[in-house]
Amino acid sequence: MHTLTVNLADRSYPILIGSGLLKQQGALDAYLPSDDVLVVSNESIAPLYLHGLTELLGDRRVATAILADGEQHKTLATLESVLNRLVAAGFNRDCTVIGLGGGVVGDVAGLAAGVYQRGVNFIQVPTTLLAQVDSSVGGKTAVNHPQGKNLIGVFHQPSCVLADTQTLDSLPDRELAAGLAEVVKYGLIMDAEFFDWLEANADKLIARDAESLELAIRKSCATKAAVVAADEREQGQRALLNLGHTFGHAIERCLGYGEWLHGEAVAAGMCMAAGLSERIGWLEAGSAARIAAVLASMGLPVQPPAIDAKALYQAMTLDKKVIAGEIRLVLLKGIGEAIVTADYPEAELRTELDASLAAA
Repeated sequence: MHTLTVNLADRSYPILIGSGLLKQQGALDAYLPSDDVLVVSNESIAPLYLHGLTELLGDRRVATAILADGEQHKTLATLESVLNRLVAAGFNRDCTVIGLGGGVVGDVAGLAAGVYQRGVNFIQVPTTLLAQVDSSVGGKTAVNHPQGKNLIGVFHQPSCVLADTQTLDSLPDRELAAGLAEVVKYGLIMDAEFFDWLEANADKLIARDAESLELAIRKSCATKAAVVAADEREQGQRALLNLGHTFGHAIERCLGYGEWLHGEAVAAGMCMAAGLSERIGWLEAGSAARIAAVLASMGLPVQPPAIDAKALYQAMTLDKKVIAGEIRLVLLKGIGEAIVTADYPEAELRTELDASLAAA
């Protein structure tokens, strides 16, 4: 087991990474303040791992909330169903909510923990690659609104993240690729050497080479832990983690949540961000094609779906990084160097949207 730490003073917590952790008795004992536990999972993950997690919890009083699977269920209604389960179980402020699943489960479970009785203990047990390298770390919790992704949420840090890499064995190929999009992001925003490694080892990652996957997870989590420790509430550096997300979230909204996986939308979004960066002369010529080639080699889309450019632009205006009506984007100065900025010609953004959608 490898242990990383998210350093947030008295709210610091570990990220435990390793194979078979859900079979390691006592692994979560130090992070459970009472015997009352609500496990939130979904219809796909619960049959695979709920029993093992329950065994790990021993004689504690365990209730469950099993959600429908998919981004389209990341809603206020789903959040309400989890809160109703906490109330029905009679759980108090000393209870723990555990999110067992991917990003949707983790986000909904974390938001429920963040608002129930003004905040209760929360543990993340991510079972997808995307959740293990990104959404389970950092305390962002949210549900979607029909007008935009993740518009309703709170920052609520977990007390522990337990990433059992063995759960990736049951992950569909499409979900694995979606998680790799977030891994590539870390190389693009601040680690050119890691991007080079990903470029050279894409075939091993897609083939589920255990050593390569675990290295990629550890490297991604270490980067995110450092960024979150420096900027917990996304006032500056943490926004770099949103490379491709303003485009990607808009794609998800325009298509309908669940049509594309989040990582797929982010992959196309990163290609659009790279294209715009190259178009305005910030990124070296040929870099956008290189980035697209790496993502394509991982089985990810490198162009947006065929949707209306005006609708996509309008959806981007609802992004959480928009300030005073200006769409702030994460753009690239080079591979391994990103900035958050609204200092780009809007006409070039619209040209990039038109060109990307024309190629779709």
